[in-house]
Amino acid sequence: MTSVEPAIAQLQQWINQAKTITFFTGAGISTESGIPDFRSQNGLYKQNMSFADVVSRPFFERRPKEFWPLFKEIFRIKMLHQYKPNPGHEFIASMEKNGKETYVITQNIDGLHQDAGSSRVYEIHGTIKSARCPKCQASYDLAYLNEQELPRCQTITRNGNECHFILKPNVVLFGDSIHHFEEAAEAAINSDLFIVMGSSLEVTPINQIPLFVRKQGTIPMVIINRDATHFDHLFDLVISESIGHTVSKLQT
Repeated sequence: MTSVEPAIAQLQQWINQAKTITFFTGAGISTESGIPDFRSQNGLYKQNMSFADVVSRPFFERRPKEFWPLFKEIFRIKMLHQYKPNPGHEFIASMEKNGKETYVITQNIDGLHQDAGSSRVYEIHGTIKSARCPKCQASYDLAYLNEQELPRCQTITRNGNECHFILKPNVVLFGDSIHHFEEAAEAAINSDLFIVMGSSLEVTPINQIPLFVRKQGTIPMVIINRDATHFDHLFDLVISESIGHTVSKLQT
């Protein structure tokens, strides 16, 4: 046996015993589909702005016409249709298909968990696959966003004119509140097994959820991540291996 195989065997046992599993996923699960870790882009953009400056609520509100081209460039929004769920996403979805009560808390905005078939997904940072009109709240899909250089609302108002307001992506920008935090934390705490996959656990406040689970002290906690994190001491199992390799050793 290699050193990781006993840990995978233990994880398999816990999966078999669990009725309810919460998965917590980060960029590492989607990089195996070829999607880059957007938050790792620390280069400067126009006018000496950082990634955090560009992908922020204040910048969108002040300069939406400049925001959209930069946003599309950073997030490669036109390429997203090429990305498909990988074995990690499919493994999580298989838990639900096979009768486990499964919840997914994800930091990712790519929608690949839903594409794989997971139905209970908490998208903490929103989704890149849609946008909304800040004025009339009309919703638009990714295809429309890709068609428009500057996406504007086409809703017809009461006076017969187009709303024409510039859309806001349904992504949590810097300065926005995250989504579903309380529901996600409750799902994690009430599970039989908590598994982190592909997250460095550096983004707050979402990285507090493993602390909440550990504080309960009643369920096994597992992290599957290539690199060590500052939270590894919280977990009963630390598997420093790729997600794809790990799930290939597990039975669904």
